[in-house]
Amino acid sequence: MIRTALDDIAIPPCSRLLGWRGLEAHPDDGFIRIGFAAGAEFCNPAGFIQGGILAAMLDDTMGPAVFIRTGGRLYTATIGLSVNYLAPARVGTIIGEGRVVQLGKSVAFTEAKLLDEAGMLLVTATSAARLIESDRLLGRNAA
Repeated sequence: MIRTALDDIAIPPCSRLLGWRGLEAHPDDGFIRIGFAAGAEFCNPAGFIQGGILAAMLDDTMGPAVFIRTGGRLYTATIGLSVNYLAPARVGTIIGEGRVVQLGKSVAFTEAKLLDEAGMLLVTATSAARLIESDRLLGRNAA
């Protein structure tokens, strides 16, 4: 994977919980591919990965797409998320692909999808997210 702004920050605890790992990134295009480790602890009673966990994976794909697109200058705070569940997700590797659709002054629009290891489309999502300057969020003075 090429170097991105993600290389300069620690993986957040929630991302570690999901088994988050960067696989591919194209910052200029606002595109990212993420691998997630969907373990048995994420299963619902039917034995499939619970929908809220899948939504978290989608959110944890779209936010980083904005972060790399802006060179680490902007974080996102999701203000709207629409999820479509197309097929049951099973234990194993899940691949998230996210991209920035539009980057405004205060809001970003993104989309993402989750696929299984064989490439079957599992879930899609779109989101709107408020943009927050990284320096402000981290309590640093902007130069």
